[in-house]
Amino acid sequence: MPGGTWSTGILSPSASSKRRKISMNTPDYQALARSATLHCLTGCAIGEILGLIIGTIAGFDTLTTVVLAVILAFIFGYSLSALPLVQSGLALRVALGTVLAADTLSIATMEIVDNTVMTLIPGGMNAGLVNPVFWVGMLIALTVAFFAAYPVNLYLLKRGKGHALVHQYHESHDHHH
Repeated sequence: MPGGTWSTGILSPSASSKRRKISMNTPDYQALARSATLHCLTGCAIGEILGLIIGTIAGFDTLTTVVLAVILAFIFGYSLSALPLVQSGLALRVALGTVLAADTLSIATMEIVDNTVMTLIPGGMNAGLVNPVFWVGMLIALTVAFFAAYPVNLYLLKRGKGHALVHQYHESHDHHH
């Protein structure tokens, strides 16, 4: 096997380097989808938990608390995507338009699944913030929501939509600096 060639001659150094070049230029959609989904999960979790804390402290009923938590999940989800775009020099209006297009379906999927799972967990919605049932329920709900939103993000990325819209700005910013 001198020179990196198999004895059958199937793999030569030039074929191997071509293969590496192709794989480096082809996006790893699964890794991007995991990253986009974790990003979405972070914003959703911050918003959900903050909304539930505010709702509990303020004495809101369950529906009002859930609505507040969902609104905050969208706000934090969008903010976590828009902030780096604005910091890289993108106009706020363009950044917001981009993240609205990129993240809405992912956040909506996550929120629908998260809140559905929480309502299915016995006592999950009525457990107080100091009750382990709430935190275990939240962990389960957000985990299920991650696995529900992942295929949505993967589908969108493969079509140049969703979080791919955000990544195009990151890539163009990286090439300019």
